[in-house]
Amino acid sequence: MGNKYRLTSLVESRKLLWLIAVLFAVAFSIQYFELPYGSAFLSLFSSGKGEVALVGNLGNSSSSSSVGKSLANGSVISSNSLNSTDPITSQGISNVTELSDGKDAKEKHSDDSFDVVGDSDPEDESPSKDFTEVNHNLTVMEVVGGTSLAPEKALESHETIPASNATSRNNVSLDSNEGQNIEQALAGDETVDTRLSKPSDTIPPSDSPPPSRSPEGVGINSGSPVKNAANASQKSENPGFLKTDLVSSVNDSPKKTIPKVKDRPKDPEDTVFSLSAMNDMLLQSITSYHAMKPRWTSGTDQELLLARSLIEKAPKVKDDTDLYAPLYRNFSMFRRSYELMEQTLKIYIYKEGGKPIFHQPVLKGIYASEGWFMKQLKASRHFVTKTPGKAHLFYLPFSTRMLEEMLYVPNSHSHRNLVQYLNNYLNLITSRYSFWNRTGGADHFFVACHDWAPSETKRIMAPCIRALCNSDIKEGFQFGKDVSLAETYVRSAQKPLRQLGGQPPSKRRILAFFAGNMHGYLRPILLQYWENRDPDMKIFGQMPMVKGQMNYIQHMKSSKYCICAKGYEVNSPRVVEAIFYECVPVIISDNFVPPFFETLNWESFAVFVLEKDIPNLKNILLSIPEKKYLQMQKRVKLVQQHFLWHSRPVKYDIFHMILHSIWYTRVFQISSR
Repeated sequence: MGNKYRLTSLVESRKLLWLIAVLFAVAFSIQYFELPYGSAFLSLFSSGKGEVALVGNLGNSSSSSSVGKSLANGSVISSNSLNSTDPITSQGISNVTELSDGKDAKEKHSDDSFDVVGDSDPEDESPSKDFTEVNHNLTVMEVVGGTSLAPEKALESHETIPASNATSRNNVSLDSNEGQNIEQALAGDETVDTRLSKPSDTIPPSDSPPPSRSPEGVGINSGSPVKNAANASQKSENPGFLKTDLVSSVNDSPKKTIPKVKDRPKDPEDTVFSLSAMNDMLLQSITSYHAMKPRWTSGTDQELLLARSLIEKAPKVKDDTDLYAPLYRNFSMFRRSYELMEQTLKIYIYKEGGKPIFHQPVLKGIYASEGWFMKQLKASRHFVTKTPGKAHLFYLPFSTRMLEEMLYVPNSHSHRNLVQYLNNYLNLITSRYSFWNRTGGADHFFVACHDWAPSETKRIMAPCIRALCNSDIKEGFQFGKDVSLAETYVRSAQKPLRQLGGQPPSKRRILAFFAGNMHGYLRPILLQYWENRDPDMKIFGQMPMVKGQMNYIQHMKSSKYCICAKGYEVNSPRVVEAIFYECVPVIISDNFVPPFFETLNWESFAVFVLEKDIPNLKNILLSIPEKKYLQMQKRVKLVQQHFLWHSRPVKYDIFHMILHSIWYTRVFQISSR
C-alpha cells in the first residue's frame, strides 16, 4: 500500500513538473516575442530588474569577443555572464573602446575600396525602415526642466533648477543607486559602475496623451501653412508607422512587377509643396515663427537682436572675389550674416554623455556629416566657449548613427529605447543646468543625419534647432526652426576630397545617370520607365561589376545631369555627390527641403522634377537650352566650396555653412516683442 502510494505521488509529481515546464516555456515564448528589447529571460526574474549588458568596457578579456558578437547579432547578454568588474549598461554606453574614425561593423566600404563598382548605392548603410514609432507619450514639456506641469503651465513657470539639484525628475521610478548610475552613464564617468536596469522597467511610459497643440511660445501661428505642413504627417490614420515600400528589392526578384506612377502610395493629406511654395513658407516663417521668449534676459539675447537688425539692413553688395552673387537668395544679407557669425557666435558644448553615442563622431559613410561637424566644432577655439553665460547656442553632441548602431535591436521594429535614451539624457541636462529652461530649449541644437532622427526627436527635442538630413516637410520639418543638413558620403576619412571634380562639359557624353538599389517606392518607378530604354539615359539598378566598364563614380564624372531620386526618405547623398563630381543635380523627391535652403538659390544650379513627372524626365532635361545647362554646370562648380569637408575647416566650407544655417535660424527666431 505504501509503495503504491509513493508510486502515485511520484507520478503526480512528474506531471506537476511537466506542467510547470510547459507553463514556463509558454511564458518565455510570450515574453520573447512581445518584449521590444529582446531581454525576455531576464524579465522573468527579480521583478524585471535583471541587468542587461549591451556593451561595456570590453578590453581584451575573453568575454569581449562574445559580447561584441552578441551585439552584432542583436542579442542580449546577462550581466552575470560577464566579469563582475566590467561596467555595463542597458541604454547608456560608457567605458567603450573608441572606434577609430568611426569604423564599425556595418561600414560597407574601406578607404582602400574607394571606387565602388558593383554595389553602387551609397545608401546601403541604412538599416531596416520598418520599425514602429512607439514613443508618442513623451511630450516636449516632459523634459523641459523635468517638470510634470501641463504644457501651457510649464512655460509660464519661472522656476529655475540649480546645478546642484542633479536628480532625474521625469517620472523615473528608480532607487537612489539606479538613478545615480543613469546619471553617471550619461555623464560618461569612467570611474563608476554604469550598470542599469532595462529602459522599459526603469522608466514607464506616460499614460497621458500628447498635447493636441504646441505650447504657447514654442509653436507657430495656427493659421500658418508652415505649421500645417509640419503637422501633416501626424494627421495620417496610422502615424506610428513609416510608409511601407511597394517593392522591397528588385534584386530579390528581377521578374517582380514594378509599380506604375499611378500606383504610388496615396495619403489623404498627401500634398506636394512646390519649390516656390517652400520659398513662400520660408519667408513667412520669419514673421510667423517665434521661439519661446526667454524666461530671464541675457546679454547674448541683445547681441542676437543687434545681429538681426544689422543683417536686415545689410548694405547692397553685388559680388566679391570669393562668392558669386547669383548663387544666393540675398547675397548682401548672407555675406553680412556670415561676417557677424564669425565676429559674434559662441557655442557651449555639453560634456555629459558617454562614448560612443556622445563625443565620438563617425567620419565615414553616408552619415558622416554629423560626425565631421561634431569633430570640427569640438576642435574649434574660435566658436566654442567654456563659459555658458557667453553662449548664444548650446550643442547636444550625440550621434544618431551611433544611437542606432549601439541600441537598436535588429528586427524589433521599435526605437522606443533609443528615444528613451535621449529622454534620459535631457533629464540629466535639465536637472544639472538651467540653460534649457531659460528658453525652453530654443537655443539648443543638434546635428543629425540618420533617417530616424526626425521621428526620434520630434517630441522630446521639438523646441530645438534640428539640423536634419531627412528634411521632409511631411515628417515635421519646420521652416524658421529646423535646418536642412547636407548628407555627404565620405569614402575616405583621411582624404575627404579624394577624386574631387569631373569631366568638362564638352566631354560629358551621357545625358542623365542614376544607379542604386531599390530603396523605397520611387526608384522602381524610375527604372520602369528608363532602364535600358534610351541610350542617352543611363539608368541602372545595382550596377554590374564588369571589368573594363565605367563604374559609378566615372559615370557621375561623365554625365551632364545626375539623377538624385529619393530612397526610403526624401534625402539622398547623391545631391552632394553630384556637386562633388560637378554634375548638375536633378532632384526627384517631393517635399524635400534642400541643404542651406535659407541661403542658396537652388534653382540657379539644380533641376527639380516632381515625382509624377518621371515619365517625361528626358523631355524635361532636353528642354533645357545648352546655354542654360552650361551656366548651371558652371554654378555647380562655384557652389561646390559650400559642400566640401576639409581636414581643417576653411572659410565658407560645409562646416561653416552648417554653422551659419543654425546661427541664422536662431537670429531670426528671437524677437524684441
